[in-house]
Amino acid sequence: MMQTVSEWFFWERLWLPGDLSWSDLEDTEGRIYAKASQLYAALPCALCMLLVRFVFERFLATPLADVWGIRDKIRPTVERNPLLENYFCDQARVPSQADVTALCKKTSWSERRIQAWFRRRRNQERPGLRKRFCEASWRCAFYFFAFVYGVLALYDKPWFYNLKEVWAGFPKQSMLPSQYWYYILEMGFYISLLLSLSFDVKRKDFKEQVIHHTATLTLLSFSWVSNYIRIGTVVMALHDCADILLEGAKVFNYAKWRKTANTMFVVFTVLFVGTRVIIFPLCWRAMTGAMKTRKTVTHRRKETTNRVTRMALKQEAGPLATDTCRQTVAEEKEKRTADTWTGFSVWIAAARI
Repeated sequence: MMQTVSEWFFWERLWLPGDLSWSDLEDTEGRIYAKASQLYAALPCALCMLLVRFVFERFLATPLADVWGIRDKIRPTVERNPLLENYFCDQARVPSQADVTALCKKTSWSERRIQAWFRRRRNQERPGLRKRFCEASWRCAFYFFAFVYGVLALYDKPWFYNLKEVWAGFPKQSMLPSQYWYYILEMGFYISLLLSLSFDVKRKDFKEQVIHHTATLTLLSFSWVSNYIRIGTVVMALHDCADILLEGAKVFNYAKWRKTANTMFVVFTVLFVGTRVIIFPLCWRAMTGAMKTRKTVTHRRKETTNRVTRMALKQEAGPLATDTCRQTVAEEKEKRTADTWTGFSVWIAAARI
């Protein structure tokens, strides 16, 4: 059954255009193509990311917080009460009115005193300002170095300046080492974020973060397997440049540099809208235009070849050529359907969240 599912999932007409097959993308001398098995390196990379993050927060972010005078707020301690502590840990952090009344009877405390105890106990569980500062500093540092690496990996590539070159020779595009490590670093980072969600600052958008990181990893994997590496690297660099300013604004906000934080957030807003709403759609239009042009030329060539083939078969075989012609038409219809799915998959791979 797994073999059947694998064959269906990696159906050549779904992933590859034209008459190409997976055998055409086998590694040859001087040409290396992307494979799904190469992404396994993202997991050990994620573990290394967690180690690097620990060192960064311990020896860079924490001393920087001391220099900038970032201190955790001193919160009042709660009275020691094993009964309320067990309720807080085992049942609920916010008791209902009925539970408050029951706890009043068990502890002989007033209702107001119990509510104050739970409020102070919840405040003790809230993460401190220094922890938030360290996490934002780590994300800002990663996005900065990832963006710099992406620019260094792309600045001498023709498709960085002319997006029509993204589809030149597609899908027979050899993988470059810089592209491979760019993907591994990005995927390792998002895997590390998923692994660290349990002990990071618990935010209100926790579920949304899980969905976002999972969707990002899915799209990165999809673009890698389908060999959309060129457009994938451009999109990653395009998205990371705005995230630097967002995390940087958080860092300065925690440091009480309000004007700097507000200025960076305004610049982030402009850059975010520019990259997501203006630059990316225009880039996508240019890329799809080039792809449609190639498809039109290829389709016309195929139509001409098939027409000549059908005429030759009809002249040679007479009535026997009817079934052959029908089979040829059916095959062409199947290929056009597969090309439609291929175009749809390009759109998904490019629309990284």
